[in-house]
This record gives sequence, C-alpha cells and structure tokens, in this order.
Amino acid sequence: MSATTLHFPFEEDSTSLTFRVRLTPRARRTGIGGVHGAALKVSVHAAPVEGAANEALIVLLAKAFRVAKRDVAILSGLASREKRVCIRGAARERLLELAAAEDDKL
Repeated sequence: MSATTLHFPFEEDSTSLTFRVRLTPRARRTGIGGVHGAALKVSVHAAPVEGAANEALIVLLAKAFRVAKRDVAILSGLASREKRVCIRGAARERLLELAAAEDDKL
C-alpha cells in the first residue's frame, strides 16, 4: 500500500514501512524533522567515514520509531545522502509526525 501525506511518499505493508531519507552527516546536532523533496530530513553528528553516519542513522531511527536496531535496514544509498530505508514494526503515524515536525532533536 502506498500513501502520500504532506507530499511525503512511503510504502507500507503489514510488517514494515519503507521511505526515503535525506541524511546530513557532520551536523551540529542530531535530529529528525521535516521533509526535503520526497525524503524525511535526518541530521547526525557522525562523519560519513567508515559507515559511522549510516550507523548513527540506524540508531536514531530505531530510537525515534521505538524499535530495535535490527529492525532498521538501509536498502539503498549506503554511500549517498539520499537513502531508502525499511523499518519493521514502525508506526505509520510516527512517520507522519516526524515528517510534519520542523526539527525533532533526539
């Protein structure tokens, strides 16, 4: 099932959500909030070196969606700021809250 709210597309099935993320590494502070194009804006303090920013993204998304780190997967874009992620057990409502937020510091 696909849905679009606030011009934010995502895919939802019975067990997971899949959506795009626009990651900003080396940010002053770590947080999630708003939409950049068709992607959820995420900032992490970690540098994009040896997967540190990707790991920080996984930790941040797991915390934001209240799931285990093993339930968060980066499907594409490991070496890019634009990523496609899948989160098992994530609530659609939480994704929409984060997309609508200006800046949710976690």
